[in-house]
Amino acid sequence: MQTSPLTLAARLRESRPDWLNDPRVWRREVLAGLVVALALIPEAISFSVIAGVAPSIGLFASFTMAVTIAVVGGRRAMISAATGAVALVIGPLNREHGFGYLVAAVILAGVFQIVLGALGVARLMRFVPRSVMVGFVNSLAILVFLAQVPEMSHVPWPVYPLIAAGLALMVFFPKVTTVVPAPLVSIAVLTAVTVAAGIAVPTVGDKGALPSSLPVPGLPDVPFTLDTLTTVAPYALAMALVGLMESLMTAKLVDEITDTRSNKTRESIGQGIANIVTGFSGGMGGCAMIGQTMINVKVSGARTRLSTFLAGAFLMVLCIVFGPVVSDIPMAALVAVMVMVSFATFDWHSIAPKTLKRMPTGEIAVMVITVACVVATHNLAVGVVVGSVTAMVIFAKRVAHLASVTSVTDPDGGQVVYAVTGALFFASSNDLVGRFDYAGDPAKVVIDLTGAHIWDTSSVAALDAVTTRYEQRGKTVEITGLNHPSADLHGRLSGELAAH
Repeated sequence: MQTSPLTLAARLRESRPDWLNDPRVWRREVLAGLVVALALIPEAISFSVIAGVAPSIGLFASFTMAVTIAVVGGRRAMISAATGAVALVIGPLNREHGFGYLVAAVILAGVFQIVLGALGVARLMRFVPRSVMVGFVNSLAILVFLAQVPEMSHVPWPVYPLIAAGLALMVFFPKVTTVVPAPLVSIAVLTAVTVAAGIAVPTVGDKGALPSSLPVPGLPDVPFTLDTLTTVAPYALAMALVGLMESLMTAKLVDEITDTRSNKTRESIGQGIANIVTGFSGGMGGCAMIGQTMINVKVSGARTRLSTFLAGAFLMVLCIVFGPVVSDIPMAALVAVMVMVSFATFDWHSIAPKTLKRMPTGEIAVMVITVACVVATHNLAVGVVVGSVTAMVIFAKRVAHLASVTSVTDPDGGQVVYAVTGALFFASSNDLVGRFDYAGDPAKVVIDLTGAHIWDTSSVAALDAVTTRYEQRGKTVEITGLNHPSADLHGRLSGELAAH
């Protein structure tokens, strides 16, 4: 059966990316990429300073990360580039051993990320509770705002009205038209005003020299020895973990904003590939950038890989071709964009009095602890880990009280039946041993576990302890009602956990 030319053409149109089928999508993605590229320049330069490298190194990293992840990543429209978290991790290595070791660590971190991705580390994201996610988002918004404070301190007075004007443009311009992203309009207008009026304010050019050529691939300038590997491996592993955690959390956030699903395993492996490419290109490595991603997805409305690719491509074009023009952009314009991103990112509903009254105290505590840890350490990964561990402890404490023990003695006094219900694990099983009347019970004791489930060795050990105490008094114990998984675990471990 032959397929008609019209049917084949329709299938080809369906298989093509959205931006090829709809000019409006193409325009939106292109303009979004341009806005992100402009916002990336000062941040990449700032992160270069943190890592102790030349500004061009951070810009090269942002270029190669964005372009590569646009192709191999698992989350469309998410921006990856040089980040402060990565800079903080590998900065000490650069200062102590030199730039060559930093590049080697970036490449090795990419290898670690590929291995971790292949092993399914992305599946661990299911254990991050919503309260931690909300804390992550709110702490990110706070960090984005705090990062702008130095740009608003000890600066000429015209900076403040320029920031206010930029914010006003981004609030009111979308009411006129959404054809052009408001942040791009704000940057263009404020640049034109400062240049035309000769207003002396800090500019992008004050942050450092922009590169004049593309990065040249090459091998890291280090001795290829075991000593080098042992030196860079700890930094590489830390960078891999921090980068994956921030990237996967950002991907999860974009999933919620866009109401779409992403391939977290592909994203994990893609981050590794992007870091390897970046390392061989002489960059400082990176991961997903939550702030720039919010500009791309939430402010500019981008939804495809094109915006991510163009953000990296435009970054190099702006630096190499339009360097003098970009250098004249006032920092006030970019600060206004990031402040708007901060306010748009913060989950204001989460701190509304009505919401706080309805939320469980434990959930509020987890959210506050997550925010406090991130703001105190300026490390999103630390906050997520501490928040998740806190949530698990609160959950375990709550579930531990759900296990109950009730007893019924036969009328003739020949046996007693204990009905145990709930989840038996390390937290709930600790109190199990004290719930039985060893001295007063009759000669036969039945422990009915029909309404319970054994989850771990602590529960098996607790049941063994109960059985042993009864046997020491010459009484017999029968355990009944085990479901198949519980019976299998109990059968394998019962009697094998006592100390010898």
